[in-house]
Amino acid sequence: MLVQRPISKLTTLLSVLLVSASGFSQGVITTPRVPSPAATTSQTVGISTITVNYSRPSVKGREIWGALVPYGWNKQGFGNNNDAPWRAGANENTVITFSHPATVQGHSVPAGSYGLFFVINKDNTGEVILSKDYKSWGSFWYEPARDEMREKIEIRAIPQTELLTYDFISLSKNSAELVLNWEKKQFPVKIEYAVDDIVMANAADQLKNTVGFGWQGYASAANYALQNNVNTDQAMKWIDQAIAQNSSFATLSVKSGLQKAKGDQAAADKTMNDAMAVANEAELNTYGYTLLGNKENDKAIEVLKMNTQRHPKSANAWDSLGEAYALKGDKENAIANFKKSLSLNPPPNVKANSEKYLKQLGAM
Repeated sequence: MLVQRPISKLTTLLSVLLVSASGFSQGVITTPRVPSPAATTSQTVGISTITVNYSRPSVKGREIWGALVPYGWNKQGFGNNNDAPWRAGANENTVITFSHPATVQGHSVPAGSYGLFFVINKDNTGEVILSKDYKSWGSFWYEPARDEMREKIEIRAIPQTELLTYDFISLSKNSAELVLNWEKKQFPVKIEYAVDDIVMANAADQLKNTVGFGWQGYASAANYALQNNVNTDQAMKWIDQAIAQNSSFATLSVKSGLQKAKGDQAAADKTMNDAMAVANEAELNTYGYTLLGNKENDKAIEVLKMNTQRHPKSANAWDSLGEAYALKGDKENAIANFKKSLSLNPPPNVKANSEKYLKQLGAM
């Protein structure tokens, strides 16, 4: 069954199904559903998911809007016989499931599953409805009192889409736009998650389990808070727990970042000096490039020079220092460091980088 049918056809179909079922005393095999196959689409936003389970009718040359799918709200002559929206697909309810509390078209919606319905009007205005009832067939038993939310939408024109399709577009850190595409119409619904709040609450839960048995869990939670500038007070507690288990560049550098974010630059500098004192070659190199990315060229040169002093036989350390001087515009020191890198029989990728810069600087 594709979409809502007149009562006479529906009654006939139900009668056939009942008669057919009575002929079997045992269960029957699972067979393909035609002509509106079932489908599922899902999108992750942050660590949360949005999942839509639906059926996919085809246009098949039919007039869809205002005909197969009537405009506005309609009594269907069956079920509750209330004014009802379109089922937004075929067969059973189209079901949308949120893994966490979400905001849908500006409305707060608890986590869980809902029946998804749409209304289309002749002027391409419309509505989206989420119903707490999601286990019904079509919208015959639609009850407005069971609505979780209802909001107006603007329906868009799109190229021809033969099979009804749900998709997610306009993805951002905190949101996605769910769209239903069919024939030449698109029904958009904006869905948002409070990603940082969800991640932080999930981190607190995970740290009460095996993730909290090692320093890495606390460090990763604190680093997320640092990178996203959320709940830095809690993050400081977490990073101190990580440092208590493993005082290293990885943990100390996160604490330094949190201290800086809280406005304590002196403490941040001291902690970063402690971090650099125990850093390995790769960690110093990465920190140097981070400083370059922040346009702190002089500080980057200081860190990368320290790396060459600790690891004088590392071609990569000299190559990185050469890059820092080149970015600062110090041609003489850049050339000297790139040549030093080449003298140490560097691996192919480091050699290629040093030679590229020397050519750009007119020294090769």
